Amino acid sequence: MKMKNKVFLLVMLVLLLAVSACSNDKSAGGTKGSDGDSKGKSELKLTLSAQPPTLDTVATNSVDAATVARNIFETLVTPNSNYQPVPMLAESVDISDDGKMYTFVLRQGVKFHNGKEMKSEDVVASMNRWKEASVVASDILGDAAFEAKDDYTVVLQLDSPSSGVLNILASTKQFPAIMPKEIVETATAEGVTEFIGTGPFELEELKQNQYIHLAKYEDYQPVDSEADGLAGKKEALVEDVYFYIVKDAATRLAAVQTGEYDINTDVYFEQYDIVKEDKNINTHPDQYGNLLAVYNKQSGLFTDKKMRQAINAAINTEDIMLATFVHEELFNIDHGYMGMDQKDWYTEKGLESYNQADAKKAKALLEEAGYKGEEINIIATSDYSEHYDSAVVLESQLRELGVNVKLETFDWPTLLDRRKDPAAWDIMVTGYSTVTTPAQIYYLNPNDHGWTNDAKIADLLEQIDAAPSVKEAQPLWAELQEYASNDYVPVSNFGTYSLVAAARNNVKGFKIFQGPIVWNTTVE
Repeated sequence: MKMKNKVFLLVMLVLLLAVSACSNDKSAGGTKGSDGDSKGKSELKLTLSAQPPTLDTVATNSVDAATVARNIFETLVTPNSNYQPVPMLAESVDISDDGKMYTFVLRQGVKFHNGKEMKSEDVVASMNRWKEASVVASDILGDAAFEAKDDYTVVLQLDSPSSGVLNILASTKQFPAIMPKEIVETATAEGVTEFIGTGPFELEELKQNQYIHLAKYEDYQPVDSEADGLAGKKEALVEDVYFYIVKDAATRLAAVQTGEYDINTDVYFEQYDIVKEDKNINTHPDQYGNLLAVYNKQSGLFTDKKMRQAINAAINTEDIMLATFVHEELFNIDHGYMGMDQKDWYTEKGLESYNQADAKKAKALLEEAGYKGEEINIIATSDYSEHYDSAVVLESQLRELGVNVKLETFDWPTLLDRRKDPAAWDIMVTGYSTVTTPAQIYYLNPNDHGWTNDAKIADLLEQIDAAPSVKEAQPLWAELQEYASNDYVPVSNFGTYSLVAAARNNVKGFKIFQGPIVWNTTVE
């Protein structure tokens, strides 16, 4: 009897030790909610396809940098799912009647990861540094500077109104991260060396070309509104987030299939069928931007707008997009220079000149232009399948039209150099990422490849920027898109397309908006 009692006590002791060990092991025991219930694993593991050059978004346009940094840093305003700017670190934004003064009232009690409360001096230092570093911000804001009115009020006084102010402040590219003033003052041209923000996660460790480890920030202060795009309530539901640098696409795919990682942030289009068929994986398309053909308007045949109108009339964009992406959930047949998800800017103007597939009209325009069978040189990169595949289909369509066309492909660095030479190409097939204001559309800029140099487009862009509000700028933008699409034709837009992330199906709450959103996400 005594022996049985000893055995029983020994078993109970082992069980108690096991329970104790599990309760002290974050990865085994999980994260505790306010009700004390386990919410799953305490780690979330993602892949990145490249090592970010820095996590300082003011100093880089790197997409991978923004993917990580959005968890560390926050901004005064941020985009909701309709790409509309809403307050984040600002509690409110007031715009004067003349559209020249913006008053940002800051949320109180927001703390940086070093424990310091965020105040006006930090915002002013961060925003003025960003304004000097961002070309688009400098163009829109001019010589205006952010100034502190008191500890929790920041004022931006413009020389003239601009409809693009809040949109550029809410941009996801080279976004204006708010940092402590003393950190900002140490910044060099390469960026800051300490990455301290107000976000739901803080930087724990960065091992170059291996991983970036973020940890839950226990003193994070969320806003009290529904999560929407990058706006609304953010909650760190895991203790640790790891971004592993995995440059090889096949390795990234295998790692998420086996469960080594929870999320692959960059699935190649050629792998989409594989992940779609895997019952353990959910796919998350994320609108990237426009796929289009850019016409060289500085040199050669396409300085004649009749030639541009002719090619535009011939293009069957539906066939191009379907052949390039195969799956309809990966693209939209969308004519807009600003996509249909962008509620403030989308317009149907110019739709009549899109996806015409009208060979008869195209041939008549070619004849009007005096086309005599000269060779038309299309360039594209072979490094991005969507660029190459769509260029191949375009070449085929133009051959069927009877046009003498030649496709040349290059690696991406070579193409970037090649496109600078107006004597080297006639049409370039490429992609442009989503932007938040018309001023950011590169192919409407005379200094960008394609060399759009048109007085009416320039004048309308200037009026759009100078409009006191987005509402007053909208009809100007509709007029510009209608004119550009039907008459000037700087580009032929094929449509909008999405990049793809893949998450294992035990990842819950995961969303994607211009990159992965890892707050409000759990792993069962």
